[in-house]
Amino acid sequence: MTQLRKNKWKDQRQGFTEALAYMKGRMLGEITSFKTPWPKFNDAATDGLEWNTTTIIAGRPGAGKTLIKDQIIRESFKLNPGLDFRVLEFSLEMSSKSTALREYSSVLHKPYKKLCSADGTSLTEGEIQSCYEYAKERVKYPIDVIEESCTVIEFRDTIIEYMEEYSYMNDTGVKQYKKTVVTLDHSLLLETAAYEDRSEMLYSLGKVLTSLKRKYPIAFIILSQLNRSIDNPERNEDGKYGNYILESDIFGADALLQHADILLGVNKPAKQKIRFYGPDRYIIEDDNVLAFHFLKCRNGEPRLSFFRSQFHIMEIIEMDTPPTQGRLRT
Repeated sequence: MTQLRKNKWKDQRQGFTEALAYMKGRMLGEITSFKTPWPKFNDAATDGLEWNTTTIIAGRPGAGKTLIKDQIIRESFKLNPGLDFRVLEFSLEMSSKSTALREYSSVLHKPYKKLCSADGTSLTEGEIQSCYEYAKERVKYPIDVIEESCTVIEFRDTIIEYMEEYSYMNDTGVKQYKKTVVTLDHSLLLETAAYEDRSEMLYSLGKVLTSLKRKYPIAFIILSQLNRSIDNPERNEDGKYGNYILESDIFGADALLQHADILLGVNKPAKQKIRFYGPDRYIIEDDNVLAFHFLKCRNGEPRLSFFRSQFHIMEIIEMDTPPTQGRLRT
């Protein structure tokens, strides 16, 4: 018979005391959130991503999930000056070389093929030098990458090892952990253990994310896929509610939703030939419009915001909400 750990409970006053300290720290500016490149994204969270949280970004292939994650990391140190943190990326889909090439694309404002001197084009020595100067500064930032595939347990153990490696003692002799942004690209690329299927693996991942974020000052950014039902023809007819990404569209939603603090579904309407998006019939004139469905905001209200992708230079920018044609009468 399993025995409960003695004194497993704690007095409620500890929670109230910690909450007051947190509120005062934020009031004084001593505690801040982790800023992303987009005010709309920051507003959906708590003026940015709080530590001890999990953000899940889901979408179809090619919708820009990885670009969102990459741009957040690429601009993170510039947007968060004075914030002492590290980044640990589990890059199970793309190699670090591919990620670096995407960054160089943003630096030079040139598409990937031009970086490779393809299609009859060639980079200049000056452009190569610009990338070199960028890299020389960029590698000063504390970003580490893991490319080897792993199980959920190995994912957990690696993070624990990493957090312990960069822990330190404060002035009063209390052990402290370095704030760390941990990314995973993508959740389905984690290996399943011999005793589990993909669904069970995602349940295990959700539990691990919650366990780790409660113990360590981590901001998780996890990329995920959508269920195939999102591609049913009736969901891609103009002006239907089914155009929108729903919580149930997230692959493994039952496993991940309860563990997420921010759940974001990313859609690219034009890719499905949708020109009047959703029941409000947002007019989609630009093939690069992205719809960000903030499906869960633990400390805010769900919302729909619009962005524009610039894949040729590996950037996403905010845009105004498109005009609507108006709801159809039924």
